Amino acid sequence: MAWHFEKGTIDGVDVAGLTFAGVMDIPGNVLAGNWRAMVYIDDKSSPEQEAALLALYTGKLGGPVADLVKLIGKVVGVERVPITFNLDGVSGSVKLGNAAEAELVAYKGATGKESALYDTIFTTVPGAPAYVGKATTYKANVPALDINISLTDHNAVSGPFHFEHSG
Repeated sequence: MAWHFEKGTIDGVDVAGLTFAGVMDIPGNVLAGNWRAMVYIDDKSSPEQEAALLALYTGKLGGPVADLVKLIGKVVGVERVPITFNLDGVSGSVKLGNAAEAELVAYKGATGKESALYDTIFTTVPGAPAYVGKATTYKANVPALDINISLTDHNAVSGPFHFEHSG
């Protein structure tokens, strides 16, 4: 999972251009929780930006992200790595240092538009569309999670998000 911020702030801290990501080990039903996570923070972030990202993605700021974080049973580590995130519409790629990389190609329907699901549990952003496609490549080597895989043509989902906090 990766979240890229084109623009925006977290508690007044500008996080534009940064990416926060994780490789997850999900044992069974995704909604049953007990996930194990290895977290990756964009090495371009300043200490203040890193703290803001961690506050958001540990659930300390509440909202829908806090609901998602409840599914994680254990964070096995946090690393600062170079992250590249490229998006062309809803297709794109992400690379997390030497730990993981994936490329997503969105499926298109009969009209030529990308296929999307609305009001579904398959998006990590409530209310946002989930664009479904395939990961033409997905590689992850995360010893802390006992993961070393290389897959092709498996399912993948992308979607835009817009958060606002009015606290």
